[in-house]
Amino acid sequence: MPNSLLLRFIAFLLFSLILSCSAQINNDITIIKNSALELIDKNSKIEVLGGSFKVSEGPLWDSENNQLIFSDVRQNKIFTWSELNGINEYIIPSGSTGYAPSFKMGGIGSNGLAFDKNGDIILCQHGDRRVASISKSATVNPDFKTIVDNYNGKRFNSPNDLSISSKGDIYFTDPPYGFYYNQKTFDDKFRELDFNGVFKQSKDGSLHLITKEMSLPNGIALSNDEKFVYVNNCGTEDPKIMKFNTSTFVGKLFFDGKELSKKYKGCFDGLKVHSSGNIFTTGPNGILIISPKGVLIATINYGKPITNCNFDTNEEYLYVTGFDDISRIKLK
Repeated sequence: MPNSLLLRFIAFLLFSLILSCSAQINNDITIIKNSALELIDKNSKIEVLGGSFKVSEGPLWDSENNQLIFSDVRQNKIFTWSELNGINEYIIPSGSTGYAPSFKMGGIGSNGLAFDKNGDIILCQHGDRRVASISKSATVNPDFKTIVDNYNGKRFNSPNDLSISSKGDIYFTDPPYGFYYNQKTFDDKFRELDFNGVFKQSKDGSLHLITKEMSLPNGIALSNDEKFVYVNNCGTEDPKIMKFNTSTFVGKLFFDGKELSKKYKGCFDGLKVHSSGNIFTTGPNGILIISPKGVLIATINYGKPITNCNFDTNEEYLYVTGFDDISRIKLK
């Protein structure tokens, strides 16, 4: 073989090898522990489904209609997304109807969403400063029903996220994000509570304070056996996940995010518990997958702050809300 042809052949082989190696590299997924491969493929890719939102939040899978329901906190709207119909407005307004004193600026819409046993949507409303319910249907004239709006006669700050037990008990967080703020400063003009709480609204109507010691409680999710509830603490000063006993309300640190927060942008906002017991949480750089023992086993690398996540019914996909977009990633 002539030298020129030999050189071309070697170059072709090297180029093919580079392409082959590149195909094995996936910057979207970082596998830290092999146990994560039971949950997600190392070659899964982030699939953006839509954009142009302001603060998309509260993803909720509607299996009956095969669609994702989610909030936009700043637009005061709830949207849907489906393979068939794309993105559509669903419930307007979603979180601010004049029910409570609130700011016109800032995040006033609904945030966390969940279904109750009747199939109604339970919402955390920033502007109306309550946990409320509404039937699952599109409307521009919503009829919200108040579930709880105060603690010891004082209005909540801005209920943020929630998790509902099999008995119908509602666990929810109440940070001040509904109050207008500039960077780290919140306006206390309408504030009545002097703390940011985590609460349990029992099915019998009684309200219990789980803790008032977290600086910015945000995402919340029950363990599969409902013996514990995980709560994210947002912000950069004390980024962590706490784990509380649902009977005694005794809490302990589950995951410390300080070191990760030094390296990447993004806070511990929303989280969900997989049927395996592993926790999928937003955090620095995107989504963290954490074992039931509090060990980081994988990351989904968005490279930017995101807000929340949730699974579809069969845990085929993880749906993710960002500040300006929604996306999903294939699971196993």
